[in-house]
Amino acid sequence: MSSSKSNHGMWVIFGALLIQLSLGAIYAWSVFAKPLQVSGWSTSDTQWPFTVGLVAFALVMVYAGRKLYVFGPRKLTAAGGIMLGAGYLLAGVMGGESFWPTLIGVGLLGGAGIGLGYVVPIAVGMQWFPDKKGLITGVAVAGFGLGAMIWVKLAGTWGGLIADYGIGTTFMIYGGIFMVLVLIGSLWMSFPPEFVPPKPDQKGSKFDFRSEEMIRTTHYWSIFSTFAIGATAGLMCIGLMKQFPSQALTASGMAETLADATAGTAMVVFAIFNALGRIGWGKISDIIGHAVNCDHRGRKTSLIIMAASQGVFVIAFPYVAGFEYSLYLFAALIGFNFGGNFALFPAITTDTFGHKFFGQNYGYVFLAYGLGGTVGPMLGGYLGDMNNYLIAFIITGVLSLIAAVIISTVKIPTKRQKEDVTIKAQASGAPSTVTVD
Repeated sequence: MSSSKSNHGMWVIFGALLIQLSLGAIYAWSVFAKPLQVSGWSTSDTQWPFTVGLVAFALVMVYAGRKLYVFGPRKLTAAGGIMLGAGYLLAGVMGGESFWPTLIGVGLLGGAGIGLGYVVPIAVGMQWFPDKKGLITGVAVAGFGLGAMIWVKLAGTWGGLIADYGIGTTFMIYGGIFMVLVLIGSLWMSFPPEFVPPKPDQKGSKFDFRSEEMIRTTHYWSIFSTFAIGATAGLMCIGLMKQFPSQALTASGMAETLADATAGTAMVVFAIFNALGRIGWGKISDIIGHAVNCDHRGRKTSLIIMAASQGVFVIAFPYVAGFEYSLYLFAALIGFNFGGNFALFPAITTDTFGHKFFGQNYGYVFLAYGLGGTVGPMLGGYLGDMNNYLIAFIITGVLSLIAAVIISTVKIPTKRQKEDVTIKAQASGAPSTVTVD
């Protein structure tokens, strides 16, 4: 890589971090839940904006992937930033405590804005650093995890925005910050000069699958299932990371106030290692891939280890959460593994199905996250209401162990498999995944 290209590539990474810091707003929702309950919202009401946001995020990302090469990365990112910021501003202008404006603004519009912008830094970064896909993807999305911690702390203990200015004003402040940061980051979102976007109806080469071809392979469904399980386990743990340890610590004899503070610290530990896991697992997969001279094998091996160890950690969590230092340790381990999902699944998608249509393809893979975002919090909430936390952790832990087996079956498709799914896609009359408006 030439010096000038390398320099621009580093600015791409800087822009990606600015964008992802803002998009991580969705994970900061928990800081608003308790104040909204005080204002009269029920517990289930407080979960709706988060759930709608996750679903909108996943669904709109499919559209964003399809339009990435039509509108270009810069315009698509800018549109996402404007929509995200506008959603928070809308909720804030309406007072911040009204259910429907918050659901529509923070949940629907905010989630859609995140969906428009999320895939761009990943797709662009991979093109600038094709030999370091795991690491670059991890760095590009690390800001997503760090952003959650920053926005939680600014609204809560660090900045005291909610206590000093109220929920509505905090929404408006965040809306303005998110919009500005994403718009600034979008300035560096461009593909390398030599990059040639796929043309309308362009067929992929042997290893370049279009979306309608990809979804007809067992490899796609294995990747999808593994991601869905990983998201379910991680998002369930996020939802219970404060509530369950607080109860477990209190049951172990810790004072309630100290137990709440300790559980809050565990959430911060989880968030930090969530961000570190995105970089760490991405780098680990690159190292393994280079060692065996096969990026795909490096990614698959990393996913097997990550899913299997996550299963063990999640099953063990209810037995260790009542003790302060073991709580911190397992919050770090589970957070590190959860973060790895967001570095490894983009990388294995492009390793398995090719670079050319990655923008569209990863949108379909990321639907698994939307499924996990629905099932995980609901499972944890339902069993938590029944005081069956142990069952919730065992279920998701066992599923994670199964996911390790599922992902082990994924291979690079053969030329014959590529030809078969191409024929099936053509026979079904599937429309092109790349369109021109």
